Amino acid sequence: MFIQTEATPNPATLKFIPGRVVVDGSPVEFSSREAAGRSPLAEKLFDVPGVTGVFYGSDFITVTKANGEWQQLKPAILGAIMEHYMSGAPLLADGTAQGDADLDDEDEFFDEADAETVDMIKDLIETRVRPAVANDGGDITFRGFKDGIVYLNMKGACSGCPSSTATLQHGIQNLLKHFVPDVVEVRPM
Repeated sequence: MFIQTEATPNPATLKFIPGRVVVDGSPVEFSSREAAGRSPLAEKLFDVPGVTGVFYGSDFITVTKANGEWQQLKPAILGAIMEHYMSGAPLLADGTAQGDADLDDEDEFFDEADAETVDMIKDLIETRVRPAVANDGGDITFRGFKDGIVYLNMKGACSGCPSSTATLQHGIQNLLKHFVPDVVEVRPM
């Protein structure tokens, strides 16, 4: 089994590409050891000293570190991923569809009068933003819209990335403002 690695815009996060489907459906994020209990692979990755986050995309895994050099961490991470796939163990525990998504305190929020605007925002995020963000090892989801402000949740490599603020304000905000006149600002949650 050959696992490719790619740098992401976030220097604390590295993208691992195992050459097969990782999750079929919604991306899954584990931002703590406690949440990792839902996934045997995430548990193994959190056993690597310095690992602080694990994110599963459709065909990639991103791992975030607090400290240490990638040169030191990479062999242990690659070993854990390879061992997991060779074992045939499931990626997620039975009945578990999501990681931290199950732990979200809030659902989407917006005024029903803004439903058409929200549909346009969601469509743009789904078709233009999420594919680009996935290429960088992350994900972005709509959380709400109120008083012209779009609230988004950034996951994976995007969470805590030094360039995520610029991406939000210059890339995503400009895109949404161009196509949806009611949008005045974009904020992370």
